Amino acid sequence: MKRKQVLLADDDQLLASLLNHRLKRAGYDVVHNSDGKQVKEYLKDHEPDIIVSDIMMPYFSGIELIDYVRNEIKSQIPIIIISSAGNEENVLSAFELGANDFISKPVSPSELMVRVARELNKT
Repeated sequence: MKRKQVLLADDDQLLASLLNHRLKRAGYDVVHNSDGKQVKEYLKDHEPDIIVSDIMMPYFSGIELIDYVRNEIKSQIPIIIISSAGNEENVLSAFELGANDFISKPVSPSELMVRVARELNKT
């Protein structure tokens, strides 16, 4: 059985390293991109099973990423947004554009694992 691929998009290297380790330990293949341009380039040729993205990233925000995935490449890849900018405006924007879930930082890796598994089990 093919392992599920997680596209992890976060410019916080320490958090990304921690989440990358936990996701791999849970049996996922992980591709990490640290800025929005890298994510956009990756998505031109690949379709991960799920995207976990920060809102605040260089070049292309998580909000812009949701819009790109839903409206430009017309994909229903599950998207989980993680952000320290968990204000109501960001949360509402993320959901209005089609995010599947939103987690405020600091992120509990265990909580993220449960949410990733839940989204992947819907497909």
